[in-house]
Parts: sequence; structure tokens; C-alpha cells
Amino acid sequence: FTTNFMWMCQGYYRHEKGYTPDWEGMEDFKGEIVHPQTWPEDLDYKGKRVIVIGSGATAATVVPAMAEDCAHITVLQRSPTYFIPARNENVLADQLRKLEIDEQWIHEIARRQILMDQAEFTRRSFEEPEKVRNELLGAVKMFLGEDYDIDKHFTPKYRPWRQRVAFIPDGDLFQGIASGKASVVTDEIERFTENGILTKSGEELEADIIITATGFDLCVLGDIDFTVDEKKVNFADTVTYRGMMFTGVPNMAWVFGYFRASWTLRVDLMGDFISRLLKHMDEKGFKKVTVALRPEDKDMPLSSWIDPENFNPGYLMRSMHLMPQRGDKPEWQHTQDYWAEKDDLPNIDLEGAEF
Repeated sequence: FTTNFMWMCQGYYRHEKGYTPDWEGMEDFKGEIVHPQTWPEDLDYKGKRVIVIGSGATAATVVPAMAEDCAHITVLQRSPTYFIPARNENVLADQLRKLEIDEQWIHEIARRQILMDQAEFTRRSFEEPEKVRNELLGAVKMFLGEDYDIDKHFTPKYRPWRQRVAFIPDGDLFQGIASGKASVVTDEIERFTENGILTKSGEELEADIIITATGFDLCVLGDIDFTVDEKKVNFADTVTYRGMMFTGVPNMAWVFGYFRASWTLRVDLMGDFISRLLKHMDEKGFKKVTVALRPEDKDMPLSSWIDPENFNPGYLMRSMHLMPQRGDKPEWQHTQDYWAEKDDLPNIDLEGAEF
């Protein structure tokens, strides 16, 4: 196949297998070890003892879905995660439907409300993290009660939104814990045993099935080997242009969305930008577009693709050596800021010195 412009839309994680640490003794375990990314359709967990390793959104989804049928299900986490337990509904949308408002209007109003709520939550997580932390932990305490050890099992050491905050519909995860069908162990793994897992504190957790909800590996541009003028491209040597193009790599863009808002918000913005860019090239008779640092950018300090003080989930930190670098100006960053980009991207000067 040949093309004049490469539009990379393959996502950002490796689909064929998930990330599973290499724990000592895994081969000794007599039961089944399953990663959610390669879930077997015939997995029978009814009446079984199950351990779910991990504390993120996957674990929070798997546990309540399985708890009713398991003999018992245990979340084994090295450290806690922030959660938002809330009703699984949009109150504003439901109220507007009662008022017989047109569905298209309801969709747009609810969409804007969600965007504003997300932006406000992000702002508060940076500006008043202790208040946000207390609100999140207070919501968990409402389900688990005053006697539950919230500090140990549900209080992360980092501020809110440095890693993903998972939504818990109707608090189903916490309802399972409160009922006794599920439990949480916060500890590190010493090794796998024949019958389960030995923790570093010396406790052996017995299981018939162990689910490794331990995340995924980042896949940069589909793991494709790219060359420019017969020279292999190392994307770690490039600088990102607004999180979608790369210095020195012509006629290519990578769709990469937002971590703290809907992925497709940025897909829409990028689609409009690339369409405008291609139309501009057609009108001017240009065959190639490459982004490059401007003269004023030559001495610009470069750093990792994302600031770990801002956002630092494991799958990103494990893969930063594969990602392009960023500068200290918005043009050379993936800012993760929809409210800025919704105005900035449509107004990019296609005659600018960076093109």
C-alpha cells in the first residue's frame, strides 16, 4: 500500500497482551492465572476463590461483576487508588426529559455539563487537593462505615488526578466489600505459591483463580518501524508538535486523546485540524508537511513527553523512553487541556514557521 499522508488511529496500548509483572513462583500456582485483556470465554469462577491483583478501573469493574458467583473475591493491591462512587445516571438529563426537551438539546446540555464538571474537578485537584481528597474518601466511607480502615485501603499517597480516578457506578465495588463477598488486602507480593499468593507481610492468600488486573503496555504508533530517507525513526529523538505530529517526520499525524476527558473530544479537534491542513496543502500545491523547531525554539529545554508531577500512571512511566520529547511551549506539548485546545487548534496558523 502507498499513501500521501499517514493518519495513525490505532490507539495507544498493545492489544495482543496486557502487562503482567514477572512474579516469582507463578509457575508453581496450581490454579488459573488470567489477564483481563485476554479473558477466556469459558472461565468458570462460580464457587471459586478469586484474587484480583490491581487497584485500578479494571479491578473495580471485575470485582463487583464476579462477586455474586464467587465463593469469595479478594482485591490484592500494592497501593490504593482514588474512586468516585456515584449514582449511575445523569440527573440533569433525566430532569430535562421530564420537561419534554428535545433529545438533541438534552445531549448537548448534558455534554457541556459533564465537560464543565470534569474541568472543575481537575482544577480543584490541583488547587485544593486536600479538600478533594477528603471528599473522595468521605464518599467511600459512606459505603464502608467509620470502622473500615479507609486510610490503609483507599487513601493513596499521591494527590487526586495524578493517576486515573475511576467511577464506581452506584458504589457497587464498595457494596460488595460491605456485604463480605469481597475484601481488600493492601500488601506487596512476595511470591506465588501452589495455593495462591504469599504477601511480604507473611500472609498466604489462597485462590483457585488469580486475575492480574495490572494494566497494559503503551504501544507507540502500532510498534511499526518507520524510516525517513532510509534512516530508522526513533520517536524518542523527536519533539512532539501539540501531541499529534513529530519533528522530522513528514506527512504523518497520531491521534492521541485526553486522559482527563473524553478521548473523542480531541479526535474531533484533530480531525478538523488535519482536514484543514490537507486542504491548505492542496490549495498551495504542497506535497509534504514536516514540523520543525523554529529559530526561537532551538535552545528550548526538552523533557519527557508528560510531566510525572502532573500525571504518572504506570503504563506511561514504563514507556516514556519510547515517546517523543516535549518543550516548554504549548506548541511542543500535549497539554491535555481541552478548554485551551478547542480554541487553539482551529486557529493554528498553517503558514507558521513550525511548518
